[in-house]
Amino acid sequence: MMHDKAKVVQTLLFVTGIKTLLQTLFGTRLPTVIGGSYAYVVPVLSIIHDRSLAQIADGHTRFLQTMRATQGALIVSSSIQIILGYSQLWAICSRFFSPLGMVPVVSLVGLGLFERGFPVVASCVEIGLPMLILFVVFSQYLKHVHVRHVPILERFSLLVCIALVWVYAHILTAGGAYHHTALHTQISCRTDRSNLISSALWISIPYPLQWGAPTFNADHAFGMMAAVMVSLIESTGAFKAAARLASATPPPAYVLSRGIGWQGIGTLLDGLFGTATGSTVSVENVGLLGSTRIGSRRVIQISAGFMIFFSILGKFGALFASIPFTIFAAIYCVMFGIIAAVGLSFLQFTNMNSMRNLFIVGVSLFLGLSIPEYFSRYLTGAQNGPAHTKAGWVQ
Repeated sequence: MMHDKAKVVQTLLFVTGIKTLLQTLFGTRLPTVIGGSYAYVVPVLSIIHDRSLAQIADGHTRFLQTMRATQGALIVSSSIQIILGYSQLWAICSRFFSPLGMVPVVSLVGLGLFERGFPVVASCVEIGLPMLILFVVFSQYLKHVHVRHVPILERFSLLVCIALVWVYAHILTAGGAYHHTALHTQISCRTDRSNLISSALWISIPYPLQWGAPTFNADHAFGMMAAVMVSLIESTGAFKAAARLASATPPPAYVLSRGIGWQGIGTLLDGLFGTATGSTVSVENVGLLGSTRIGSRRVIQISAGFMIFFSILGKFGALFASIPFTIFAAIYCVMFGIIAAVGLSFLQFTNMNSMRNLFIVGVSLFLGLSIPEYFSRYLTGAQNGPAHTKAGWVQ
């Protein structure tokens, strides 16, 4: 099962590099990374908990069948983004995104993912808290440290912190700190379960339909279409935030629509390769854009090239899979906060003495945070039962 996890991470990294190159060369041409989206978590979980799939006894067979069902749903739902984008229908819709409307859209891109931040850090405090403190200190208080006139800590604080904390977490794992702890703690803290890195192949090239022929189901497809609509709004807000952080002019409506069309191509690639998620603008990297102050499109393209190159190395994908999610959660605490602040900064272009404007912003933020949380708990808890969440390939 851990080998399958490493292969999924490797495939996701490979496809992310391709999608990022396509978006920066032919899409909006903004310095953005096109990766996976948390908007697809709920429909993917509903596919995982489908009764016809959950009753399969063999774990690897259940994983393959689930991946094929997810692929089919992604392939069908990608047509929405492709049609709206290349027909310029999204350009017509985006013209109604005034500065007042962009406040909840961009802010909710960051605030809507708060559960992936501090709550996950609390699941492994001994790793998450040092990562959070180091990242804040390096990027904000030691950013003026230069090596040969290069601001090393301002530019590479994230990479340095991940490397240091991962080594620290690996020392704890190898020293037996989690041998007798609860399963949840081991999942959150351990760096190498079941000899993940040692069992991975050195060279492994992801290819389309590597999990088998996709299966198509109307229920799965409609659930995935809802996530696609959410990612449309999320990506539009992230494009606006990226342009603002990169000191670029706001992208015109036709450029946004073109970017959504290429994002649909990216979702189609996700379905063909089997990444278990759809495409959206990476909110974390937009936040990193504000932290490092690097707004060069060329840097993103070089990074995409490295993604494709290193994803071919199976050991590298296993290394990424071995990084505890708590480390990324600590990063999210900062990145998502930056995105939320960028969204709130659009308020300077509105009249905040107007009670109508205050009402729109307040109600939009409240509903935007409450409604997805309710449906997420309903779909993953009340509908499927707690038994399914403790087993299966999602672990």
